[in-house]
Amino acid sequence: MKRPNSSPSSRTWPRRAADAALFLTETARTFHTTGAVAPSSGRLSLALAAPLLTRRSDGRPVAVLEVGAGTGAVSRVLADRLRPGDTLDLVESNPRFADRLRTDRRLAVDGKRIRLIERPVAELENGRTGVGRYDVIVSGLPFANFLPGEVADVLAFYRAALNPGGHLTYFAYRGTSRARTLLHTRRATARHRAVLDMLDHWRQSHDSADCRTVWANLPPARVWHLRTAGADERSAGTRATAASRAGTTRSRPVGVMSRGWSKTD
Repeated sequence: MKRPNSSPSSRTWPRRAADAALFLTETARTFHTTGAVAPSSGRLSLALAAPLLTRRSDGRPVAVLEVGAGTGAVSRVLADRLRPGDTLDLVESNPRFADRLRTDRRLAVDGKRIRLIERPVAELENGRTGVGRYDVIVSGLPFANFLPGEVADVLAFYRAALNPGGHLTYFAYRGTSRARTLLHTRRATARHRAVLDMLDHWRQSHDSADCRTVWANLPPARVWHLRTAGADERSAGTRATAASRAGTTRSRPVGVMSRGWSKTD
């Protein structure tokens, strides 16, 4: 007969408590790059991993990249959804978080199926640092803490690393704009607004984008799911555009439809 404390859930609680304590400590030490007071909740982790739940049905292996893996809350959800042939690369620059990921039995980092890359995303280059192309990218970086130039570099890396037809998910905490307006200097508020404007423009550049709020998180968070067009879709779109232009006179203006994005915090 198993002892009551030998169940999987009872073994998980000490780990969760240790992760929460470590996260809080690192938040106090390195808030700029940590950007949160607690690991992602189960609901938020599931929302970020959604592309693996609705993956294509052709059976081809999927390459997944998580940037800013932290203590592994989202990483474990991603790892649980890998199929034979799939790979998961975890990027984490904080050495204490990296140690926690390396020793997580549920992740079983082996350098092949699941790899741990211990360096800042700014140092990653496609094909030169062991980083390739991915079908799914999950970003856990606190963009709200970064300078606009830093955000631009990260977004450029994501765009280069994402395969055609690929999915990218990222999140941001609700209420940050209001809090920063009340508590920060005008310069810091302007920096934050510039980052939001950049992210807003970047979302509009994707072929599909949607957003949902996860309330069951500390604090509540908005999750964005972006997708690029696949090679077949791009080819079809090019042909449709060419056909449309062929039947349009020069005097007729070409309309651009707005996606109605609002700048959100």
